[in-house]
Amino acid sequence: MSPRRHRGLVLTASITGAVLVAVDGTALTVAQPALRHDLHASVAAVQWASTGYLVTVAALLVFAGRLGDRYGHRRVFALGVTGFATCSVGIALAPGIGWLVALRVLQGAAGALLQPATLGMLRAAWPADRLAGPIAIRTAAIGLAAAAGPLIGGALTARFGWRSVFLLGLLPAAAALLAALAVPAGTRSPDARSATTGRAGGLDLPGAALLALALACLVQSLVTLPDTGWSTGPSLGLATTAVLALLLVRHERRTADPLLPPALLRSTAVTPPLVVLLAASAALQGTLFPATYYLQDVLGLDPWRSALRAVPLAVTMILAAPGSARLARRHGERVVVLSGMVLISAGALLTAGLGSGSGTVAIGGSFALLGAGFGGVMATATAMVVRGAAATRAGVAGGLQQTVLNIGPALGIALAATTAGRADPGAALAPSALTMAAVAGAGSLIAARLPGGRSPVRSPV
Repeated sequence: MSPRRHRGLVLTASITGAVLVAVDGTALTVAQPALRHDLHASVAAVQWASTGYLVTVAALLVFAGRLGDRYGHRRVFALGVTGFATCSVGIALAPGIGWLVALRVLQGAAGALLQPATLGMLRAAWPADRLAGPIAIRTAAIGLAAAAGPLIGGALTARFGWRSVFLLGLLPAAAALLAALAVPAGTRSPDARSATTGRAGGLDLPGAALLALALACLVQSLVTLPDTGWSTGPSLGLATTAVLALLLVRHERRTADPLLPPALLRSTAVTPPLVVLLAASAALQGTLFPATYYLQDVLGLDPWRSALRAVPLAVTMILAAPGSARLARRHGERVVVLSGMVLISAGALLTAGLGSGSGTVAIGGSFALLGAGFGGVMATATAMVVRGAAATRAGVAGGLQQTVLNIGPALGIALAATTAGRADPGAALAPSALTMAAVAGAGSLIAARLPGGRSPVRSPV
């Protein structure tokens, strides 16, 4: 198979796999009210359809990446896509809310398998100095899917019922699976072959278990904090997270083959971009959370008109992602990431200034800045993380990147809710958005210290 056709198949599989997850998550949000009514379920039970998935996927992403490093990303990706699609069919046929929640948890495990593999396959197929382009295209596709998900999900729910939403991903799942299976096993780019000096090592099951428990406790605590406040549950969950994290650090230092290699975590090409991604995703979602309430509760807009006000965010994100690769080649990655963080901070500051008399232009401008900044940061910082890791550790690096993008939004929403206190989120838009501007500002300080020359080639770790 020619290198061009091989890379085209890998990119197709990576994009459709990432789109599959993005559409599923956003479309489900729209379908939840109809789902709750049809299954006669409580609000808390329906919420677990999302929370159970989120906790499971966040807990298993890094370990799933390690599986890809050891057994092959193509193989793990195919398993994940098949499991994800199978669970979708099961959810569409679920007779009750208990079955639905259980299947969503299983779907989270499948999603954890396929997400790091979408990046690992790209790392194996492209030379390090050409990774930015395909990752930027993948980022733009995710932005498009996230924007289209609610619209498609709403239309399907209104015409065919909520069960049709879970069948929405079958076509992209089939396309992703066929593309992955068409790629010859063991095909790698020249620099990926030269970086591979052996197998990825053992699985470090004790480390994987400690990390999964720590991440599950962290995500669950952050997700429940906006509803319960600083009650016993979230406080105990965060304390448990801290204890598990200390145990994990102790174990990783002593084991011969750690799940999280110290050289990878100490790498200036991997960890700083991960921290920037955490700050960017937290600032974005922490701003959008109260902004959604502001649009509906303060301005009195219905969900459809509120969604239209947010369209500039999706448009600028889709445009910024591929544009960032060209800008990085010309001006350096540090400049692109720093500029993106500044745009996110500016968007949050403008959002803080919105009031009852704000018009469409002011609202759209705020969202446009947020989308442009996040699109550039996500594409560029992700390329830095994946390229900064050796081919034998690309799955772990991809798992860390996906984990950060799962924790960041939960962290941002928790911070926004804490800032709002007892006030309605929409009424507390200004202080919440100002807090998120500060989070983005902190991320900008880290972005300013990133390695960022025009040449993107570095020694992987």
